[in-house]
Amino acid sequence: MSNEFDLSHPPFDLLTEESQQQLLTRLDIGYFGLDEMIIEAGHSSEYVFVVMKGAVAEIDPRLAETDPDGGMIREYAQEDLFGAISIINGTSRYTFRTLEETIAWLIPKAVFLKLMEDNEAFAAYFQNSLTEKARLLESRRSQQQGGSDMSAFMLAKVGASVLTEPVVLDSGTSITEATRTMREQHADCLLVRKGSQFGMVTRTDLLEGVVLKGMTLDADICELASYNLLTVQKEDFLFNALVLMTRHKIQRVVVFDGPKLAGMVELTDVLSFFSSQSHVIGLQIERAANLDELARAARGTTALISGLVSQGVKIRFAMDLLAALNGRIIAKAFEYLVPQEVQNKVCLLVMGSEGRGEQVLKTDQDNALILADDLDWPECDKVMQKFTQTLLDFGYPLCKGNIMVSNPEWVMRESDWKKRLQKWCGSVEGTGLMNLAIFVDAHAVAGDAQLFNRVRESLYEKLAGNDVFYSYFAMPLRRFSTPLTFFGGLKSSDGMDIKKGGIFPIVHGVRSMALQHKIRETNTFVRLEKLAEQRIIKKDFADDLSEALAVMSRLRLQQQLKAAEGQADADEANLITAVELNKLDRDLLREALHLVKEFKSRMSHRYHLER
Repeated sequence: MSNEFDLSHPPFDLLTEESQQQLLTRLDIGYFGLDEMIIEAGHSSEYVFVVMKGAVAEIDPRLAETDPDGGMIREYAQEDLFGAISIINGTSRYTFRTLEETIAWLIPKAVFLKLMEDNEAFAAYFQNSLTEKARLLESRRSQQQGGSDMSAFMLAKVGASVLTEPVVLDSGTSITEATRTMREQHADCLLVRKGSQFGMVTRTDLLEGVVLKGMTLDADICELASYNLLTVQKEDFLFNALVLMTRHKIQRVVVFDGPKLAGMVELTDVLSFFSSQSHVIGLQIERAANLDELARAARGTTALISGLVSQGVKIRFAMDLLAALNGRIIAKAFEYLVPQEVQNKVCLLVMGSEGRGEQVLKTDQDNALILADDLDWPECDKVMQKFTQTLLDFGYPLCKGNIMVSNPEWVMRESDWKKRLQKWCGSVEGTGLMNLAIFVDAHAVAGDAQLFNRVRESLYEKLAGNDVFYSYFAMPLRRFSTPLTFFGGLKSSDGMDIKKGGIFPIVHGVRSMALQHKIRETNTFVRLEKLAEQRIIKKDFADDLSEALAVMSRLRLQQQLKAAEGQADADEANLITAVELNKLDRDLLREALHLVKEFKSRMSHRYHLER
């Protein structure tokens, strides 16, 4: 019967073939009745258990009488492993008790310790963080899918791919000499070094300088240079450079190695490197001459993201690219509909998951508009109604809460926005705090971003030193229970709402800390990085929370794609059923939800939410 033991999934696939055979010859089988204690807290275990059939609860005895779940922190079902940590540590911190009649494979303590001694990767597995386990399991998943590791391709670094050496001239160089140099070097642009600063000059800049500005041919090219350059580091992901160029409608970025100039990356080279559908949609967006052409580009984003993720692209990269593409689509639609003379007197904001850059498919329209105080625009309401309908035609659903520019409540002058935020800051519950949370994730995509920056700074000033406010603001993260008790098929037929029970607590908890510490980035992954940099939370924990969010977002996307393809009901797009997951995904999800529960506990202590 030992030959039926599955060696194909972690951690047993990390064993050498010889160790696997040794394991199979030493396996035993145990039967446990309902509500039977298998390992008692404070005692050692003589076996590592792998569940063959049934369900086992891991219980923290310290919480047994006060916790609504009876202190249960996780469940183990078919193919799940437990007891290893109690052998490694010498004693068990938790009690393991059956929830139903259970049959389990038994790995004797001496055998398990020998396997750890002989197999370094196997031993390391039991000490790995969620981030390390996810990396390992994603690699295994890629191998199982035929060895085509698209994710490794997407992890290409700028410095190891398409980095080119730029033409660099010093200030004082004439337009004539610069033109001659560019022709000899077959270059479309060059960099100008002015002290420790670099600027960029293109062929178009040279032409406009002479023809339109009347500059002489011996004029200094530093007078033509643009010094507000968009840059990346040599060790940055090339994919991030693509996102940056897509978002800002530019053809090239300058690359630095620390403070030292390293080279330049051209959009054409990046697109050639990736050669995927993403650049096709990007070009369609930029070349769209009317709303119909823009709509065709917008309709292709779902298939693009589905294709990228199915090829193994990391969910965070897919989110970044979609955010950039959506941002350009929305901004370009806005520019088509809003008169040119008005555009520098308004600022369009996207909010919610769009504002955070964390949507994986087209999400509800969450947007708002800030008007300059001196703007007189009688057609505003009519144009915003048209804008909302246009996005709906593009495939962006209406917001169920009516948080859109077609609703006058979300279109205000700058001074009125400041007053409204002040009112929301004075709320202690309900709609005010919910609206404030939505605004905190806002991101400017069109118009004059300074209007938004001033409004946001007024919010920071209002909240300075108001520690009591954050206890109320953070409170919603306790609203939904962490669905750890759904594992193992016990209640899996109902499914678990992964957005409410897993994703939302991380997003809102991190949002609360970001607001308190004036972190202006809106993306949750970036916010976690900034919180770790400022030592507000430990880097290892921030990394694990990021991985937990990525794991749950990927599983949610898979369910959303099923709904989009008609394989699941639309109202079940956030519901994950544990028994339908494979072993790899169930392991990762359980680790992720365990981190969510720990994070909620830490946030409750930080903001005194238990009061």
